[in-house]
Amino acid sequence: MLIYHGSNIKIENIDLAKCRPHRDFGRGFYVTKFRKHAENMAKILGRKYKTEGIVTEFEYNENAFTQSICRIKHFENYDEEWLDFVVLNRNENIPEPTHEFDIVEGPVADDKIQNRIGHYLAGSITKKDFLEELKWHEETHQICFCTEGSLQTLKRIDYRKHISKFSNIGEPIVEKLVIDFGFDEETAADNFFSSSTFAKLSDTETKFHEKDWIEIYELLLSELKM
Repeated sequence: MLIYHGSNIKIENIDLAKCRPHRDFGRGFYVTKFRKHAENMAKILGRKYKTEGIVTEFEYNENAFTQSICRIKHFENYDEEWLDFVVLNRNENIPEPTHEFDIVEGPVADDKIQNRIGHYLAGSITKKDFLEELKWHEETHQICFCTEGSLQTLKRIDYRKHISKFSNIGEPIVEKLVIDFGFDEETAADNFFSSSTFAKLSDTETKFHEKDWIEIYELLLSELKM
């Protein structure tokens, strides 16, 4: 599975000690299968820290080896078990870790849901009514890698791998960014491979891979407002 992490920095090495505590599934490294959601988070963090938002892409190996070395918890939907689990992990009065799972996957408690959780904990809304509301919430997704062992199932996808896959398009675009804007090669590659333009290029159904690289480059410049 391809998964994405949105941040204000490129993730070279994952340090769980630097991850924030008391989140939905506890302290850990969070990713999503929805690239657009990672892009949105990257933009938010980029504005907050006055840097460029960056999406780092990983490959998550969901195989027998992963299941043999990791304790995995999967929440299919917003339900009572998910709610109780999130409330437990977000309780700052309870020391972490609150669970023994290596990997936890399920929906996200976004800002709107967190606000409603506050109302639920305050007793102004019943659990039944709250869960009924969640049935209409848009689909979200997150995976939390909680332990060092779980990180063995992740492999960061380097931009050079993408260049190899789309060499006739990727290489000249990266080189053109270097020439036109004075970027170093890594910065130019990050701009290209974290863009929505590249996401469309990677999706064969869009037919973007059939376009000339110059046309793709112009679309990228339009997206980046350059």
